Amino acid sequence: MAVVTAKTLPSGAPPAAAAAPRWYTHGLNRPAVYRAAAVLAGALPRPARLALARALAPRAARWFPAERARVSANVARVRPGAGDAERAALVDDVFRHFAICFADLVSTNRRKAQPDRLVGRIEGDEHLRAADAEGRGLVLLTAHLGNWELGGRLLASRLERPTHVVVAAEADPGVERFLRGAPSPVRFVRRADPMAALPLVAALRRHEIVALQGDRALGTRGDALVDFFGAPAPFPLGPFVLARAAGAPVVPAFCLLDTRLRYTVVMTEPIRVATGDEPAALAAWVRVLEAMVRRAPEQWFNFFDVWSGAPAS
Repeated sequence: MAVVTAKTLPSGAPPAAAAAPRWYTHGLNRPAVYRAAAVLAGALPRPARLALARALAPRAARWFPAERARVSANVARVRPGAGDAERAALVDDVFRHFAICFADLVSTNRRKAQPDRLVGRIEGDEHLRAADAEGRGLVLLTAHLGNWELGGRLLASRLERPTHVVVAAEADPGVERFLRGAPSPVRFVRRADPMAALPLVAALRRHEIVALQGDRALGTRGDALVDFFGAPAPFPLGPFVLARAAGAPVVPAFCLLDTRLRYTVVMTEPIRVATGDEPAALAAWVRVLEAMVRRAPEQWFNFFDVWSGAPAS
């Protein structure tokens, strides 16, 4: 979280990454593209919609050669034993799955959409229920893996309690309005607000839910280096500082597309954060993230160098 400063960091925190990351964007991240995709998605039944998404994905991959090269390098870290053909096929799968998840996201952004119909299975619900029974609120931590925005909405409707989703503001205000301007079961909190943490702590103490992503460094002293697939990478400590301040458990949660094109919502064991243990909790989260990326590398949607924090140019 961007609100973490030197004063809030534990004294034993690992060294922070030196360079601030430049947030990734691309030329298609425009309101007109989202609106056109939404109109098309609304006009087609889901099988036809996803078939079109799969057909367009290879062309999109050709439009972004730098991103394709970066995905290939990421895949090489995740699957170091993969040959050239296997790696190329996996890169194609990343773009194909991204297109499918995007199509589902824009189609479920409509007011009358029922995204829970897309869920095929829930895995680890006992972890969510056990953490929720503590009555201290919940920090749901996810990553750019699978359909993360859809997953947040699904979990919010499942728990039926106020849910605050921490997001980075979109570079284009029109995209921001499209994605988050309509009535929603969640409340979006912009990470750029320097006072955002205070109401989030209060919300957790009211037994509410805060959902955020924990896989992209912020370029502040709140970043810490953790070994990730054999090399140090920067990750934000903020989610664990927040959880410790409120006494809330952290539940890793993911929304993965399965082979039947339905979603599996996956939750793992809660991570509990004692005072001074934020770095250890972060390391535990990164181990979970590593395992989930190994499970579904074709759904790891990072188009820049995670280890340096710098995106493809």
